[in-house]
Amino acid sequence: MKILRVLLFITFIFAFSLVAFGQKTKALAENFSAVSLDGNAVELESLKGKVVVLTFWSTRCAICHREIPKLNRIVEQYRGKDVVFLGLTMETDAKVSAYLQKTPFKFEILPNTFGVFYQYADKDTKGNMNMGFPAHFLINQNGEVEIKSSGFDKTEQLSAGISRLLNSNSAKV
Repeated sequence: MKILRVLLFITFIFAFSLVAFGQKTKALAENFSAVSLDGNAVELESLKGKVVVLTFWSTRCAICHREIPKLNRIVEQYRGKDVVFLGLTMETDAKVSAYLQKTPFKFEILPNTFGVFYQYADKDTKGNMNMGFPAHFLINQNGEVEIKSSGFDKTEQLSAGISRLLNSNSAKV
């Protein structure tokens, strides 16, 4: 009986220390379905086992416009690896297609995704949405959000996170 109490006490201390010292569990990325500009059906749940980069962007976002070439280089850097790049925008197919004629974006583009934007945006107590553009969500092979960031020049952080996830996954194999 004494051993059981000691084990319970040790388990309690270990669990408490994880919480007290910031060992957080990662949030699962919310599943969604969308249709790409090319007509492909995309469901986040079906991408488990791969690293997924979600980037929320807009044709009217000056920062997004400047970031697209850097994001394209990341796509090239990880071509052939288990990484999926999805560019989500609330804008229509026609608006996005016209923009992409002048500014190629190598992500798989998901237009008309206001519902996904609503799922991923931070909300205040009144339900008002808040998300800076571009906004990036790096999702690991288990479907958990590893990095959530927005604003100017987060590409180095994103690339380092992708590399870390790919290397940690290959180390497990």
